Amino acid sequence: MTPDLDDINAWQYDLPEHLIASRPAARRDDSRLMVVRRTSGSIEHCRIRDLPSLLSRNDRLIFNNTKVLPARLFGFRTSTGGKWEGLYLDESPDGHWRITGQTRGRLLVGETLTLVRADATPSAKDVSAEPFELKLVSRCDDGSWLASLNRNQPTLELLQDYGTLPLPPYIGRKVADQADQDRYQTIFASAPGAIAAPTAGLHFTPELLTSCQQAGQTISHVTLHVGIGTFRPVNTSRLSEHKMHSEWCHLPDTVADEIHATKARGGKVVAVGTTSVRTLEAAAHALGCIAGWQGTTELFIKPGYEFQVVDQLLTNFHLPGSTLIVLVAALAGYELVMEAYRQAVEAEYRFYSYGDAMLIL
Repeated sequence: MTPDLDDINAWQYDLPEHLIASRPAARRDDSRLMVVRRTSGSIEHCRIRDLPSLLSRNDRLIFNNTKVLPARLFGFRTSTGGKWEGLYLDESPDGHWRITGQTRGRLLVGETLTLVRADATPSAKDVSAEPFELKLVSRCDDGSWLASLNRNQPTLELLQDYGTLPLPPYIGRKVADQADQDRYQTIFASAPGAIAAPTAGLHFTPELLTSCQQAGQTISHVTLHVGIGTFRPVNTSRLSEHKMHSEWCHLPDTVADEIHATKARGGKVVAVGTTSVRTLEAAAHALGCIAGWQGTTELFIKPGYEFQVVDQLLTNFHLPGSTLIVLVAALAGYELVMEAYRQAVEAEYRFYSYGDAMLIL
């Protein structure tokens, strides 16, 4: 009997905790690769370095070039000394920071947070003579806060001084170490703005990119700044009741032209990661065609969606009940994706951000 795909319970699967990758593979291109073929329904097991031979000549790989900000912040409530930790989300046009965080007790409008560097203890003894403070101005509808700053410095400078990479909760480290600083960014990250990595891109090395190009595949870059929604599960029992998070993305005119040229010569568009899918399809959804576009999107891609741009997908293995596994099934089909996940657990693939990958052909 076909399950009710609007029911969040249809998207659950059992994942042993030891399969959640807390560290990346020794090399980026050491990861395993499950190859799922939509036409035949076959599933085979390869390595990410096999990718050039699995794709066809004239296929185009689309990468997300967003760069993860050092957005995790630590500090204390100036009035009480209580510890606070949170995330920088983005900046308003008038220069306010939008932040989210947690502390004991209830924060109030007008309250001040004093920030400390990530390697310090969140207490007054670690604060310089000129402390960096955030004053809470207003509460947003989604629970985040707008805060004013007592420093007149560029945001990126302040985050580099006071922040650290915001690792996903399931990795188990609040503060990124030196290995994370290197491996939780893609090698082509160039547009600062994300608070989580586009993890399918983490598998690529310069050598693998060269091998793809030598095999006749071409490469393009789009931008989607991955937001707080990537950490948030679906909190409704029905997918149709879930409100998607908003993320800013950009499909350059030149890339739209490259996609048209790829399709004209019979090549496939291979999205590297669900964020690349979302960027490409959001642009086509907004415009009704493949063309350059930028803006925010709340597009929820789920079974029944008709893809306008993406033909194939390279992606990591996603959390049970997440909008990302739903997106993957929209492309590959529910039954095939859930069987692939069953086999991935059985074969002990590594899951989530630092885990292995799946290629849908």
